[in-house]
Parts: sequence; C-alpha cells; structure tokens
Amino acid sequence: MELRTLRYFVAVAEELHFGRAAARLHMSQPPLSRAIKQLESELGAVLLDRSPSGVSLTAAGAVLLDEARGLLDRADRVRARVAGAAGAATLTVGLLGDSADPGVRRLADLHRRRHPHVEVRVRETDLTDPTCGLRAGLVDVALTRGPFDETGLAVHELRADPVGALLRADDPLARRDSLELADLAERRWFVFPEGTDPLWQSYWNGGEPREGPVVRAVQECRQAVLWNGTIGMTLLDHEPPAGLTVVPVADMPPSRVVAAWHEGDANPLIRSFVRVTIDAYGG
Repeated sequence: MELRTLRYFVAVAEELHFGRAAARLHMSQPPLSRAIKQLESELGAVLLDRSPSGVSLTAAGAVLLDEARGLLDRADRVRARVAGAAGAATLTVGLLGDSADPGVRRLADLHRRRHPHVEVRVRETDLTDPTCGLRAGLVDVALTRGPFDETGLAVHELRADPVGALLRADDPLARRDSLELADLAERRWFVFPEGTDPLWQSYWNGGEPREGPVVRAVQECRQAVLWNGTIGMTLLDHEPPAGLTVVPVADMPPSRVVAAWHEGDANPLIRSFVRVTIDAYGG
C-alpha cells in the first residue's frame, strides 16, 4: 500500500462521496475510483458499499480508516522531524483576528505535544484579508474563515458557525428572537475597504451592496455599531460588549472555519499542521 493511496481512501471515507473527495484531493473522479478499487483488490476486501443513494463504509473499511489515519499521522510526523533535523522546523501560521477561538487553543496544545521541535510563528491579520497573508507569501498556512477566492489554494473546512446581526441593545430589532436579511435591508451596515475580496465582502454584507462606515477589525465593527447604530454580521457565540447584542439571522448561511494553504506545497510541516488541525477540530 502506498501512502498516497491511503490518503485517497481517507478522503473518500470521510466525505462518503467520490465527487467531493476528488475535489478535496484536487483530482478527477475516475482515477480516484480506480485507485480505491485497486486498494480493495490488494487487500482482498470490499472497503466501501456503493449504491445510488451514496457511499458507506463496510466493517473492513472502518478498520482501514482507523489504521490509515494513524499511519498517515505517523508519516507526517516523520517528515516534520526530518525537516526539523535539517534545520527547517519553522512554520508561519496566519490567524484572522480570532485567537480567542477555543479550537485555536486546542490546536496549539495538540501541535505542541506532537511537534515540540517545530517553532510556530503566528501572524494575526485584520478582516480585510481573509487569507491572512497567504496570497502575499507572508504565511505558510492560514486558519481563517470563508468564503474567499480559492484559486491556487487548498482549503479544508473545519467547522461552521451560526451568525447573527450585531445591534445596539436599545435597537428596536434587538427585542426580536430572530431576524431575516429583509428586516435589515434599509439599515446602514459596516463595510470593508475597497479591494477586499468580493466573496468575503458579499458574505458579511448578506449578499447585497451596503453603505456605511468602513471597518478593518472586530473592535472597529463593534464601535461602529455602538457609536453610529449601524449593523453587521457577527458570530453568535461571540459575547458582545455592554450596550450591544446579537440576534440570530435565520437566512444567513453559517460562517465556515477553514485551513488554507498553497495547492501543491510540498512542505512536510504544512501537511503535518493540517492533519493536526483536522484532529483538533474533530474532523
């Protein structure tokens, strides 16, 4: 068995869909299907039940998934240790101004335990660059939120968080249990500077062009609401400061937490970091 084939299998087993797995692996579906069939032939066991309704793991496939994850994790550790011995054990990680995320704390603890020889340098960025310096070559890997232009990047979703409208506590809408985007249509929103990734800007503006004060950081968003009575989207689990409140917006899609890195980057420290990140965020 080759490690590459095991990576193919893990992707299919986790996605339970050949098309999504192929997209995640940045390859077409036919060679992926052939690789899995060849793996089943080598092992003499059916690993996946294929039916019109989808893909599911067989008992043998579940065993292989558990073993393959361990083998791939071990292989990543070997590569990272070799890189460390060669004097290249430094990784720069971009964070999107959200280091209070408990997932980041779990990741830091787990990565330090698995790779104590790797020095992690953190570059925290504001809300105007959702790739956290990745496109500019300032970081090796970004722990951020989508959506943004993914051209040339590999992106793995880690979590999806519900969002709501950030309002002054005395705003008439603050008394509502939930809102819809139509309720906010005539209001002024905080917006990001010109040149910000249009996919990112559109998401946080509820899919519509908005007018209002320009902001660059979370604290500036909050101050824009507090001082001007403007509105905008924020995460539901972010505790607002005194004078502000968050009301769920029913028709806003959740905010995706993702890891992103340059597609095809062969740095073993990046692959190892991504694997640990997936474990820290629970898949």
